[in-house]
Amino acid sequence: MGLADLSSILWREREMLELLLFKLEEEQLVLAANRTRWLAHATREVEVVLDQIRRTEVVRAAEAEAVGAELGLDANPSLAHLAEAVPAPWNTLLRQHRTAFMALTAEIQALASANRDLLTAGQRAVRDSVLAMAGSVETYGRRGQHVASGARTRLVDEAI
Repeated sequence: MGLADLSSILWREREMLELLLFKLEEEQLVLAANRTRWLAHATREVEVVLDQIRRTEVVRAAEAEAVGAELGLDANPSLAHLAEAVPAPWNTLLRQHRTAFMALTAEIQALASANRDLLTAGQRAVRDSVLAMAGSVETYGRRGQHVASGARTRLVDEAI
């Protein structure tokens, strides 16, 4: 094994990160469209891709360790350290992989955060609807904790 194998693993990992980005965007579309029927499927697909990425990361780490050992680097070398230690054209290729990973990671984090916000807003809307039907409303207490107020008496003007 060597740099060619490491590069192949990095390409595979980049493809999986792009697939994860696609699956997160799919999940966001399901959330935005309030198609909760498909939310479990979309979330499961995200989890499957995450599991594949985790397995590939283990293989990548082992290969990077082997390449690093061949180059006389410390254990668990980063892509930046490997890129500094290898000759051209490998150094350029490893830097490009690193740049792509950083960009994809930033996109994934932003999309995952937006999806969490959509999920939280949906959860709040459901909780508020259920509480409204039950006749009680949640508010905040003095210390910031949730406090459910009891059923309120209501005056109804029967003349209306």
